Amino acid sequence: MFRDRVDAGERVAAQLKAMGYGPSAVVLGIPRGGVELAAVVARGLGAPLDVVVVRKIGAPGNPEFAVGAVDPDGRVIANPEAWVDPHYLERTGEVEHREALRRLAEYRGGRPEPALEGRDAIVVDDGIATGLTALAAIRWLVGRGAKRVVLAVPVIAPSAVGMLTPEVDELVALEVPRGFFAVGAHYERFGQLTDGEVKALLAGAQV
Repeated sequence: MFRDRVDAGERVAAQLKAMGYGPSAVVLGIPRGGVELAAVVARGLGAPLDVVVVRKIGAPGNPEFAVGAVDPDGRVIANPEAWVDPHYLERTGEVEHREALRRLAEYRGGRPEPALEGRDAIVVDDGIATGLTALAAIRWLVGRGAKRVVLAVPVIAPSAVGMLTPEVDELVALEVPRGFFAVGAHYERFGQLTDGEVKALLAGAQV
């Protein structure tokens, strides 16, 4: 159990630092909650902070259940364990891609995308359930030429470990509970962030 995202971020940062990661890496948070945690990790490593904006595609009538995810370039990843009409997936993927681009422009505020080629890219989220959005982020970063892609999270569902481990150079997870129910259940305080708070975190990390 983590007190909040700051507590979780400090623990993740300590683990990464012990593994040899430091200022040469780029830390990228998955909005929104992952950015708060990533800011703590970046500060702990002395590394730059940025975002990778990927969007979940929710099921018809049940938006919390992910049937897919879309990356910043509009590529859609389908959930292999959930059948959904391909036309729905494509149509909703386009909507979510537009939202991803809107958020990316707002969060970065005109700042350029970080150079990832030849660097360690550390993807951070506040926890992983299905793993689809993390998978979209990972594959996007691989395509950007990162030397190594590391996924670092406080808590992850066991089923997601098997899916994501082959996709990354290293998976760092502090807790892999058998009885995983929801990410928020592993935090004492798990408030939702606003776009304004995400922007402030990113702006505060620019030095």
